[in-house]
Amino acid sequence: MVDVSILKRLLGRRDYHEVDVVSREPVGKFRVEKILKVLNRQVLVGEVTKGLIYPGYKVKGKSVSPIMKIERNHQRVDFAVAGDRVALMLEHEVPCEEGEELEIYRS
Repeated sequence: MVDVSILKRLLGRRDYHEVDVVSREPVGKFRVEKILKVLNRQVLVGEVTKGLIYPGYKVKGKSVSPIMKIERNHQRVDFAVAGDRVALMLEHEVPCEEGEELEIYRS
């Protein structure tokens, strides 16, 4: 039997996704300065205003998406702390606006 989620990923269909937030309290906050599209993925550029962020953590705005990777100065990094200006590449698109502060949750 073939897993349907594998087929959706192979075929590039990302409109049907369900991501749950596991932790109850946000571990960080991220202020969006710019919203980009890179390789058909949403990239949020901004500043970590609170806490510590790792790839795999989830960004929550109007919807939720896991963070695929974090870059600072065009270099991939393992984490970001408060005060860092970074780019977050997301697995799914999160509707948001420039200047909005998004919450970050542990996966």
